[in-house]
Amino acid sequence: MSAGGYRLGLDLTDRLVLVVGGGPAAVREAGACLDAGARVLLLAPEVDPGLAGRDGLTWRAAPFDPADLSGPDRVWLVHAATGDPATDGAVASAAEEAGVWCVRAEPRAARGHRDGRVALVGGGPGAPDLITVRGARLLAQADVVVTDRLGPVDLLAELPAHVEVVDVGKHRDRHPVPQDQINEILVDRARRGLDVVRLKGGDPFVLGRGGEEALHCAAHGIAVEVVPGITSAISVPAAVGIPVTHRGITTSFVVASAHEGAGPSLDGLRDAPQDATLVLLMGVTALGRTAADLVAAGRAPGTPVAIVERGWMPGQRVTRTTLSRAAADAEAEGVRAPAVVVVGEVVTVPEHVAQLLAGSEA
Repeated sequence: MSAGGYRLGLDLTDRLVLVVGGGPAAVREAGACLDAGARVLLLAPEVDPGLAGRDGLTWRAAPFDPADLSGPDRVWLVHAATGDPATDGAVASAAEEAGVWCVRAEPRAARGHRDGRVALVGGGPGAPDLITVRGARLLAQADVVVTDRLGPVDLLAELPAHVEVVDVGKHRDRHPVPQDQINEILVDRARRGLDVVRLKGGDPFVLGRGGEEALHCAAHGIAVEVVPGITSAISVPAAVGIPVTHRGITTSFVVASAHEGAGPSLDGLRDAPQDATLVLLMGVTALGRTAADLVAAGRAPGTPVAIVERGWMPGQRVTRTTLSRAAADAEAEGVRAPAVVVVGEVVTVPEHVAQLLAGSEA
C-alpha cells in the first residue's frame, strides 16, 4: 500500500487517526494507517514493539475519552479495536456523535448477522487488479477468508482487522491442510453465521476443486455463490503475448493438468484437432515425461513450447523452447512452479508482433 492511499479510497496523508486498543486488530489497523501516511494516536495499555518508534505514532496508556475526538487537532477516522463489544460500541457511538467515521473491529456475526454463506471466488492469476469487481466486493465484505498461495494474496493486507484469514497453504507435494479439512472449515464458519470467501487462484472451477467444495457445502445446507475468475490457462500465456487461439494457426485449445504426466493431456488431445494448442497447468515437475509422451503420440519434436513462470506477478519470466528440448532447457533455466506450459504454434505469435513493431520503428 503506497503512502497517501488507504482502503475505501480514503486519503489519510498527514491526517490524524485515533486507534483504541492494543491487541492484534489494533496493531494491524494502526500499522496500515501509518503506511497510508496518517498520523496515529494509539490509546492502549502497551504499545506493540512493531509499532514503537514509528514516525507518526503517538501512544498514550489511557482509556478512551470522548474528549479525544474534540481536541485542537481534528480526528478524521477512528478504529475501535479493543475486542470488548461494550467498549468498542461506546467508542463508535462517541465517534458518530462527533461526526467522525469509525471502523469497529468485529465481525457482523457479533452484531446479529446470522445467515452464513460461502463464496467461491476466483482471484485471477495473481495480480491484485485482475480480480473481478464482484470478487473484490465479496472479499471486502467477508468475515472469513480461506486462502492459499495462488491468487491475489496482496489483497489480504487490506482486509478489516476482524477478518479471520485461514491459510490452507497448498504447495506442490505439500498440503498441510487436506481438502476434506478445508471443506469442513467452510461449513464450520458459515454455520457460525459468518460470510466466508474461499479465495482461489484463477477460476474456482478450472482445476481448482471448487466443485468439490460447492458440493460439500450444499450437502450441509450451506448456500454457495460461485464467482468466476480469470483462469491462468488463458491469462498467463496472454501475459507474455501468447494467444491460445489465433486465426490461421488454430481455433481450439485443450487445458489439462500435467502434474502426473501426459495422461490427461493425451486424453484431451485425442479428439482435438491436430493443430490444437495444449495448455498444461501444474506441469513443471513431469515436463520431461510429458514432452516425450506427446512426441510419441505424434506431436513434432520441433513444436514450439513456452513455459511462463509467475504470470502477472513479480518475477514473471518466459522460457521459449521446443518439445524435444523442453525438459533440458527448463532445467538449465531453473524453471520453478507456478508455471504454465503452452505447446503449439501460437507460441511464435509474440515474435511476429515484435518483428512488426521493429519494422515500424525502422
